Amino acid sequence: MTQLVTVFGGSGFVGRHLVRRLAHAGYRVRIAVRDPEGAHFLKPAGNVGQIVAVPANLGHEGSIKAGVMGADAVVNLVGTFSAGQFQTIHVDGPARIAAAARAAGVKHLVHVSALGADPNARSAYGRSKAAGEAAVRAGFAESVILRPSLVFGPEDQLFNRFAKLSGLALAMPAPGTAKFQPVYVGDVADAIMQGLADPATAGKTYSLGGPRLYTLREIIELTLAQIGRKRLVVSEPLWMATLQSLFLQFMPGPLRLTPDQVRQLAVDNTVPEGVPGLRELGIAPSAAEAILPTYLSMYRNPYAPRQPRPAR
Repeated sequence: MTQLVTVFGGSGFVGRHLVRRLAHAGYRVRIAVRDPEGAHFLKPAGNVGQIVAVPANLGHEGSIKAGVMGADAVVNLVGTFSAGQFQTIHVDGPARIAAAARAAGVKHLVHVSALGADPNARSAYGRSKAAGEAAVRAGFAESVILRPSLVFGPEDQLFNRFAKLSGLALAMPAPGTAKFQPVYVGDVADAIMQGLADPATAGKTYSLGGPRLYTLREIIELTLAQIGRKRLVVSEPLWMATLQSLFLQFMPGPLRLTPDQVRQLAVDNTVPEGVPGLRELGIAPSAAEAILPTYLSMYRNPYAPRQPRPAR
């Protein structure tokens, strides 16, 4: 019988790319989300009845047990940037998923964490991610843990965010000098597929990053170059960004910036030397410069000269 994979958070950014890959590979897919109707857009990615959405809430143990019942494998993609939900979403929820998966006889569990996961992290986000990893391993020792850096792709909150901001302001602040290693969402989805299919990945942790390092200023400048807009990019110290975040944390959309996010900008978000990553999973990291033209065109200045695409 075809294997069933339950994907918690399957209608989100990474989830939609994963669900399509799972369906193409012939898996049956159960998308466990708070809003099942909002996940119906993924059904056409599979055959009739191959993809089913069910209600699930990480704060409700019964819905988690129902979500994993009968599944051969489970993937947890749920995350949040809302500090008030870190404990529930990043720690308690993954612990419940791991325990339920073990009790249900699930064979494989892939938990997607974050590259900044560290029990001693400056940010509450990083500390909660580390606590979530520990909870998952305690409940399901053979789980595969993936730690992606900033994830980019068509629905991202990275390059899309700065492209939107460029339409709202003539000057764009770039706090701090930390380096980041953006990783393509398709590569993250492929890494999850490997975690499900390759028994050699069991019990291991993989750090996922792209082929290049960027400062936040360089990410903004790359975005502007891709969409053909000229804006003043202003480097600013983190103390100034912290003051701004006291007000911006209440703003909607791309303007929102929280104090905890500023704390994340204080340290590099890059793959440590010598740890397993995409290449150990047989995946060649995709360059942002090769992917960005495929989805940033909607923001492009129609009068700007075209950027040449890099050779593959």
